[in-house]
Formats: sequence, structure tokens, C-alpha cells
Amino acid sequence: MLLSKLLSRLKTCFSELSIKKRPENLPENLPENLPEKEFIALFALMISLTALSMDSMLPAFPYIAESLAIDDYQKTQWIISVMIFGMVFGEVVFGPLSDAIGRKKSIVIGVSIYIIGTIIALSAASLSVFLFGRFVQGLGVSGPKIASRALIRDIYKGSAMARIMSFISIFFILVPLLSPSLGQLIISVANWRWIFVFLIFQALVAMIWLIIRQPETLALENQIPLNLTRLLADAKIILMRPDVMPFIVLLGCIFAGMMLYISTAQSIFQDVYHTGDRFPLYFAMLAGGIAIVSFSNGKIVQKVGMFRCVLMALTVLFLASSCLVVCAFYYQGVPPFPLFMALGMIMISCIGMVFGNVNAMAMEPLGKVAGLGASVISSLSSLIAIFLSVIAGQFYHFSITPFASGFMIFSAIAIILLFYGNKCRQ
Repeated sequence: MLLSKLLSRLKTCFSELSIKKRPENLPENLPENLPEKEFIALFALMISLTALSMDSMLPAFPYIAESLAIDDYQKTQWIISVMIFGMVFGEVVFGPLSDAIGRKKSIVIGVSIYIIGTIIALSAASLSVFLFGRFVQGLGVSGPKIASRALIRDIYKGSAMARIMSFISIFFILVPLLSPSLGQLIISVANWRWIFVFLIFQALVAMIWLIIRQPETLALENQIPLNLTRLLADAKIILMRPDVMPFIVLLGCIFAGMMLYISTAQSIFQDVYHTGDRFPLYFAMLAGGIAIVSFSNGKIVQKVGMFRCVLMALTVLFLASSCLVVCAFYYQGVPPFPLFMALGMIMISCIGMVFGNVNAMAMEPLGKVAGLGASVISSLSSLIAIFLSVIAGQFYHFSITPFASGFMIFSAIAIILLFYGNKCRQ
């Protein structure tokens, strides 16, 4: 039902798009841009590499563990964590790089690095080489992730930009929903390594499409030479701000819970609840809650404000996770599946109201250093998330308790940080 509604909305959005080759608000000094439909399709394909590279891996975890002789299941969680760790460094680099050499070159460099990392992971015969490939993948995928957003900002302003981003955001929701099913489909007819072949194919198509069709949007006179001293000084200013740092740590806590879920989801559904090939379906059902809340957040936040929206979401997340902790202890770590699904959907849904609003609250005071600020916020929150999720993941032993306890602790810390950060803002 949810998927059909999303597809219906996607079709409606595309039918409403203008087919003019040049948006009305496109700056005059820029070259002719793509038609809007093609533009959205290109950058949805480009940006979706991130989610696809993570979620399509989930059904393949047992096969990767067997092929690479991974005897400790907890080490399979590194397949996700190491890629995000690579993104931590990539996000810091590609933000300033796209300002210095242009958006298009930065995207091409990033995708090229991503393809190299994918080839390394594809051909790996040991866990260490495989994880190195995943790290390089994360480093490279930051290029299209960061520079694509900057390119979109170059072309579209104000409500036009919000309109384009809203269309692209539909793919942000659809890709995590469908990625495990894609991974499941590939391993049902071929070796798990063919997932990486598919990722290489998608990356090549997106890069060639970009090179041939999309002009550079950052004029030479607007390029900002790389200046390490200035970047470090600006970064220090951001890190010293008490009205920004609490929100960065808050994002890290909630992202840690999400990483813990993604890293253990395959085992929870298939090893604990024995759902077999239905794993992608149940994964999509829980992720679907984020879609519902994300669609409604825009209207709710205008009525009650960002602080109340985030507080409401974090409170519900804490209560639902606390309830799941109690149920997990009562049922010796494995509560009934319908109960887990109900509480899990509530918990995961709350995240849809946290990320966007807290990102906006963190970015609001940064003004002229907003570009670097976006990179710092994204990379530092990811680093915090990796640290916390890896620690929490060590307690996973085919039980729901670590998953529920992790979310309960992270949401409690997040509520405290929300009040502290809001106090500093005022």
C-alpha cells in the first residue's frame, strides 16, 4: 500500500514537471541546463548510490561471511560501518573541493574512486581487503553526495530548489525500501559479488550521463581556492559553538541507532525470527514508517516548530524503545514477532522527524560558513555514530535486547542534548 502510494506520487510529480530546458530562475551566466525530468532522474540515480551501496548488501551478509571465512557474525556489521567511516573523510574533502575545482569534476572524481573501491570489494578474497574496498567506496561516494547538492543549489533557488529536492527525496525513500529486495533478487540468481557488478554499472551510467549531458554550474570567477588554514579556522569556529555542537552529537546518537539496526537487521529477521526470503519485505515495512513521517513532517513543523517536532519524536522513540526493552527481558530476548514489528515501526518512524529538523537547527546559526558547516555536521555526526554503533553492536548475540537498549539509551541522551542545544540557541 505504501509503495503504491509512493509510486503514484512519483508519477504525479513527474507529470507536473515543466519540460523547459532552462528554469526561470537560473542565473544568466550559467550554460543551458538539462530538462527538469532528465535532471531529476540523473541526480536521483547519482545520489541513490549511497543508500543502494549499504542496503542492498544486507541479504548477502551470510554469503559474504561464508565466502570470506568470517567466523564471528559481529564482524559482518563492519560491512556497513567501514563504508560510513570512509564517508566521514570524503564529506570533509569533497565540500571544499567542489568549491575549488567545480561540481562536475568533483562528482567525476568521487564516482571514479567509488568504482575503484567497488572493484576491490568485488575481487576481495579476505575480510581485510573487502573492508578496505568498502572504505574506498565510502570515500568516493561522498563526491556525488556532497557535490550534487551544491550543483543543485547553484541552479535552483528558494522554492524552486525545495521543489526539485522534494522530487529527488522520493527516491531517498524508495531506494532504502527496495534495495534489500534488489540484493535478494541478485543473490537468488547469481553470486553475491554480482551486487557489486550492478553497483559499478549504475555508477558508470550515472557518470557518463553526467559528463555528456550536465554542464558545469560553478563559474571560474566563483571558485574558491583551497586554503587549509582558512578551512581549519572556520571548522574550529563551528566546533566551538555551543548552539551547534549539541545538535551534531544528537544527530550522531540517532544515526548510531539507525546504523545498529541496519547492521543487525538481516540477522534479526532471518536468524532470530526465521523470516527467510521475506526479510526484504519486513525490512521495507519498518523503513516505510520513515516515509510516512517524512511526508507529514513538512506540514507539522510549520504548525508547531522544529523543537517541538524533534522533542515529540524523541519522546515517542524513547518510550517505544523502553517498552521493547521490557518485552525483550520478559521474553528472554525474543519478544513475539508482531510485537517487535509494531514497536520497531514506531521507533524507526520517529527518525523521519529527527534528521531533517535537527540538521536545520544545526545549520541555522552558521551563516557564511554553511557550506563547510554541512560537511562538518555530516562527517562528525557520522563519526560519532560509528563509534557508538560499533560498541552497541558488540553486545548483539541473536537477541533483540541490544537493539532496543541501544535506541533507548541514544534517545535519552538525545533528549538531554536537544534541551541543552535549544537553551544555547536562545
